[in-house]
Amino acid sequence: MTFFQNENHQNYNSLVQTGMGSAYGGKWKPNPNKPGDQRLVGNPGDINKDGYRETHIGDDGLGDRERHNTDHDNPRDHTKPHDHIITWENNHPNFSKPINYPDGAPEFKKYGGYFYMGGKIIQGNTPEQNRFVSISDFKWCMSCGGEVEFIWEGTTYTITYPEGKINISEANKLETEKWCNSADEVLEYMVGKDRLRDVITKVTVIDRTI
Repeated sequence: MTFFQNENHQNYNSLVQTGMGSAYGGKWKPNPNKPGDQRLVGNPGDINKDGYRETHIGDDGLGDRERHNTDHDNPRDHTKPHDHIITWENNHPNFSKPINYPDGAPEFKKYGGYFYMGGKIIQGNTPEQNRFVSISDFKWCMSCGGEVEFIWEGTTYTITYPEGKINISEANKLETEKWCNSADEVLEYMVGKDRLRDVITKVTVIDRTI
């Protein structure tokens, strides 16, 4: 189940156009306890950098596209790099499934006709700042198309959204993957001897998109 798309794909232009608009009420504000949120706001045309992420800021001052210079330990479903369209709904960001580039990615500063005009280096979140404080927090992340990497009992796990469904597995071990239709299904995944639902607030979250 691999999703490859580049600027020549028939749906590429519609995806980019979708990412240009925002359907949200009021101005979204970054969580002050999560420095990584700052990458999603800025001046129109800015490209903010947060670790492996580069986030383009749209005309409304909110992120509309993001490049991930990683495969999230899931190289079958993500090229390095790959992009996400960001749309805004109910005052929070939604990340599209990955736009992959098996033949090489275009320069991000020219992506969609925009040019680099500035930006800032964003301090990334610590594992404590990334931590899921509740099951509801995890479900919200999944509803936004969030991608997550976490460690439990010495094993790294990755959660991605490559096909509009949620994929969870041990890092780089496709034989351990499970495809899920909902966050509740993901929470039933066994991480070692534990059910994820029972330990989600205890795992070490080394990275999360939102």
